Amino acid sequence: MKRIALFLILSFSIGSAHAQCPVENTAFQGGERLEYKLYFNWKFIWKTAGSASMTTQSTTFQGKPAFQTDLITRTAKMADRFFQMRDTLRSVYTTDMVPRFYRKGAMEGGKYRVNEISYKYQGNQVKLHQYYRHGDGRIDEVDNTATGCVYDMVSMVMRCRSYLASDFVVGQRVPFQFADGASIKTEHLVYRGIKKFKVEDTKITYRCLVFSYMERNSKGKEKEVVTFYITDDNNHIPVRLDLNLRFGTAKAFLRNATGLRHASTSIEQ
Repeated sequence: MKRIALFLILSFSIGSAHAQCPVENTAFQGGERLEYKLYFNWKFIWKTAGSASMTTQSTTFQGKPAFQTDLITRTAKMADRFFQMRDTLRSVYTTDMVPRFYRKGAMEGGKYRVNEISYKYQGNQVKLHQYYRHGDGRIDEVDNTATGCVYDMVSMVMRCRSYLASDFVVGQRVPFQFADGASIKTEHLVYRGIKKFKVEDTKITYRCLVFSYMERNSKGKEKEVVTFYITDDNNHIPVRLDLNLRFGTAKAFLRNATGLRHASTSIEQ
């Protein structure tokens, strides 16, 4: 269930790292907290699988104003029998959305993994120091250099919340660079359009932008890994996530949101 960390991967055309990566944050503020419930499909029945939360606070990094976002996911005892997950992700990035540090500590399937990334910018290049501890204890530690914006799971989520529906057309494929483990990958998103989504057991219906995250395997075959729904308003909150996993399908639904910067105008009663 590691793809639960990709709550929102709206992306962008690859360009100059330092010249184009800074962008105005129009969607969120320090003090925001989003809470989710996770569900897993077991023998055609949807069962509660756990919970997740994503919190953002104002902080400083190397003496300058910054944001820190923490994403925590936990499976419930029932789900632990099939796949235990205890993930804690932290990303620190500047107020104009440039990544500076990332850490993921993950207990998944009985194995503990650690991924850390530090970013440095020189001209139009970004230099990444990537540390990855495998579940069997092996360690990969490398220095990578890229031209263009490179994001980790969480900073990409937060950076892309400032995009507008007018930036995309239905069916548009958008490439992005994504740091994962000890490597940098280029993957794609596909914009599916605007749809309405009714939250189960409530009277709330959201108007959402819908995207699919596509991933290629080692043989070059592409598949749809995640379909996600974000509110079609100035907050751009991820409210639903559909995941295709190795051992089945899972969903994540927003259950509570506090500290929002804007009014939730995408809700239809």
